[in-house]
Amino acid sequence: MERYEELSVLLEREAIEQEYTWNLEKMYASVSEWKRAFDKPRSWPSQQEYEANLGAPAILLNLLDKVFAEQRELENLYIYANHLYDTEMGEVVSKEISLQIKAKYMSYGQAVAWIHPCILRLPESPLTELIEHPSLQPYRIFLQNIARMRPHTLSPEEEALFARSLKPLSSIAMVFQNLNNADFVFPSAVDEKGEERKLTHGMYIQYLRSQDRTLRRSAYKALLGEYASHQNAMVELLQGSVLADVYTATAKKYPDCLTAALYPNNIDPKVYHNLIKTVRAHLPLMHRYISLRKEYLGLSSLKPYDLYVPLVSSEEFQIEYADAREALLASLFPLGDVYREEARKGLYEERWVDVYETPKKHSGAYSGGCYDSYPYILMNYHPRGVDGAMILAHEHGHSMHSKKSREMQNYANAKYPIFVAEVASTLNEQLLLEYLLAKASTRQEKLYLIGYAIDQLRGTLFRQTLFAEFELQMHEWAEKGVPLTPQLLHETYARLHQEYYGPDLSLDDLLGFEFLRIPHFYSCLYVYQSATGMSAALNLASKLQKNEQSREKYLAFLSAGGSQFPLDLLQNAGVDMTKKEPIVSAMHHFESLVEKLQALLHEVAP
Repeated sequence: MERYEELSVLLEREAIEQEYTWNLEKMYASVSEWKRAFDKPRSWPSQQEYEANLGAPAILLNLLDKVFAEQRELENLYIYANHLYDTEMGEVVSKEISLQIKAKYMSYGQAVAWIHPCILRLPESPLTELIEHPSLQPYRIFLQNIARMRPHTLSPEEEALFARSLKPLSSIAMVFQNLNNADFVFPSAVDEKGEERKLTHGMYIQYLRSQDRTLRRSAYKALLGEYASHQNAMVELLQGSVLADVYTATAKKYPDCLTAALYPNNIDPKVYHNLIKTVRAHLPLMHRYISLRKEYLGLSSLKPYDLYVPLVSSEEFQIEYADAREALLASLFPLGDVYREEARKGLYEERWVDVYETPKKHSGAYSGGCYDSYPYILMNYHPRGVDGAMILAHEHGHSMHSKKSREMQNYANAKYPIFVAEVASTLNEQLLLEYLLAKASTRQEKLYLIGYAIDQLRGTLFRQTLFAEFELQMHEWAEKGVPLTPQLLHETYARLHQEYYGPDLSLDDLLGFEFLRIPHFYSCLYVYQSATGMSAALNLASKLQKNEQSREKYLAFLSAGGSQFPLDLLQNAGVDMTKKEPIVSAMHHFESLVEKLQALLHEVAP
């Protein structure tokens, strides 16, 4: 049979061999079994039953045990239904059970919403005693997180009023999503042969990576031109979202939006500022790379649409899934034999991964599962270039993090915070890249892989920091009452790009409107975590090569889940994100890649 990667027509799901599909039967043998579990009678703890005696350790323990046990069962039902639906989105049964469990989960959330406010009604000293009580140690971090929010929790009446404001405020982001994903219809792009190409968000990225510069330029102008033509309405939406963040910070008694965004995870604002300051101090490295890219591509003027095309065509570098799986396992050597065996078992025997694209399957990739399931991975694998292999490494890193956390932590502490979520995934990517580079035998392979590694850093460490700086500036202006006009934001976004990328990037008017299409700007001061996560991962990856103690610390970090605050988790692993050193270390890594690229570009052919 023709290899999956070479098929021009998608196979039906039934035609995919079982080893390339995930094993959802491990959760429920059938939909009928799922329905029996779903129909089980349930009674959720009521406020009237517990509120009066919530200060008694035994009563609070009983309540939390019941709540988390019920949530754990519902999560099993939720994950099975949604994972099943994601592989057969056109099937009536899977859609039906997915909707049923979502409704049930929503009802559960509403039924237990009283718990946090009631716990906070306890005086500060008795609550501190409860947090320290031996019987409540399994819920220590859960209770600490609630207690920390006391200064930013309003009266019951005010909280109720604030809660009612959240839905209309969240509609701003929903309007953007509907415009961006459903209503915008982009003009066609045109390639070097004069042929029209359909332009969508997904195809836009592909076109920017094309060796056809005519197609890149056409796609860039068509897509950003559409946003520019709606600049007034789109800026008003973005300003509304930023003002909603200002409202939330003010209502919840935070000094500013940055503190409001970082406080729930106990992140010191200096982490945010350190990131921007340190990346800015190393911008000459990016300028150097942009100069090399311009030289290699042979362009008299490097435009924004020339930033994404690989230095070597991805068509020259192919990795089939079977080879990617083997390469990933080989690359995990620094993490030890136990980790590698668990990874091998998941990829082969336990069937964590749903590998290939099939009709009506969810697009993209993710790591999923729940506390009682395998840490499932959804993919739509394609062998072109190294993307498929790197996505596998990325999602597998998440899944191993989840596996270790779930094995070593109780249910309440197993979910790791978003701030550290990208560390394990990025570290696995780094290990795989290092392995592939060590195996590369030709100049073209090395150019492709080094270029890929540099562009990953450019896109995550530099670009996301640029986004973080732009987003912080918007919020600071809004806090001071400065109107966010199209001209102000356009000029600021363009200026940041010139500063970050240097004089060899020739800007045009359209780049200044790119911010209008970035969905992360509708999540308050969120994007910086991609840059800090990559910096921490690179730092830890370098330490793994040095001694076994670093490996043990890293494995302990994976096993800690959410049992500590994010900065403490990383501190124990050997990385202090309140200091500039992890960012500086990542910059040194970027510099070493640029030096390797320069040496290859100037290498004299034999």
